[in-house]
Amino acid sequence: MSTLVVSQIGPASSVQDGGRFGAQRYGLTPSGAMDKLALAAANSLVGNEPMAAAIEIGPFGATFTAKGGAVRVALAGAQRPADVAKRQVEINTSVTLNDGEELTLGFARGGSFTYLAVEGGIAGEPMFNSLSVNARAGLGSPYPRPLQAGDVFEVAPAGDAPELRIDLPKISGAIRVVMGPQDDEFSDEMKALFLGSDWMVSATSDRMGYRLEGPQIRHLHGHNIVSDGTVDGSIQVPGNGSPIVLMSDRGTSGGYPKIATVITTDFGRLAQTPAGTPFRFKAVSMVEAQAELRRYKDLLRSLPGRVTAIASRDFNVDALLTANVAGHAVSATDATTWPGVTPD
Repeated sequence: MSTLVVSQIGPASSVQDGGRFGAQRYGLTPSGAMDKLALAAANSLVGNEPMAAAIEIGPFGATFTAKGGAVRVALAGAQRPADVAKRQVEINTSVTLNDGEELTLGFARGGSFTYLAVEGGIAGEPMFNSLSVNARAGLGSPYPRPLQAGDVFEVAPAGDAPELRIDLPKISGAIRVVMGPQDDEFSDEMKALFLGSDWMVSATSDRMGYRLEGPQIRHLHGHNIVSDGTVDGSIQVPGNGSPIVLMSDRGTSGGYPKIATVITTDFGRLAQTPAGTPFRFKAVSMVEAQAELRRYKDLLRSLPGRVTAIASRDFNVDALLTANVAGHAVSATDATTWPGVTPD
C-alpha cells in the first residue's frame, strides 16, 4: 500500500462522504460533504463512486505527501493555488504524486471547500454506513475529528490511467429557497425584507450552521415553537432576529421558527459562499424546487461522461523559445510595416 500523509493542514478540514442517513430519528445528524457536487466531481476523476469519502479541505491551505509509492488524487470545488513539485495543478483535474512528492494547496479563492479524492478511496470503518466526520459527536473514520499534521491515509497505488479533467456548468445568481415551513410566524413585511436584502455569512459560522449578517427579522408571536425536524438548508430565526442556515452538521430538530429552506440544488453554492460576500435569497415554488432537484440529479449522473483526458501537463521550454508568440514585429513610425496597410 501507498500512503498519503497530511504534512500541513488548516482548520475545518475532515473526511466527508455523501452523508450518514437513516438514523435521524435517534438524533444522529447526517453530516456529509458541504458541496456534494464538488465531492462527486472529484470522485469521478479517480474512478470512485460519486459519494465516496474524500478529504474536505476548508478555506486555508494544506500540504499532502505521497510515501511508499505513487498516489493519484483529484481536486474539485473552490479554486485555489495548487502544485505538485512546483508543477501547477488545476482544480477539477486529477494528478499523480510520485513517491516523496508533495501536493501543496493555497488559500481558497471565491469559495470555501475543495475536495481531495484519492484513487481507490479512503479506508475506514463506517459508522451507520458513512465515514463522515462529525467532530462534536466524535463520529467518523479513519479520524473522528478535523485532520491535523501527521495523519496518514493508507491508499491504493496509482494506476497507469491518463490524468483527467472534468467540465462543470457555471451556476450563479440568488440562492433559491422554498418559504416555510413556519413562514406564517413572520409578517409580509419581514418576509419581503428577508428576500429583498443583501446577506453575508458571518466569520463565526461552521459546518453546523451559517450565521447570517444583515437586517433583523422580527417574529409575529415570539421566537419559540414546539421543536420539530430540520433539514439541510433550514433557515431558523432565533430571538435576536439574525437568521441561521442549518448546514451539514446540524441538529436533527430545532425550536426556532424556520422562515425558509434552501433548495437542495443551491445548498452547495451557499456552502461555498465565503464569509463577507454579499448574496440574496429568491423564493421559488415547491414545483420549481422539485424540477431543479431532478436536473441536479441528472447532472450528478452525467459526471462520468463529462470527464476527458488531459493531453499533457509538460511545459516545453524549447518549443516556447522557438515559437513566434509575438507575431510580426512592426514599427510605430513606419506605416508600411502595419498589417493591412497598403503603402501609397
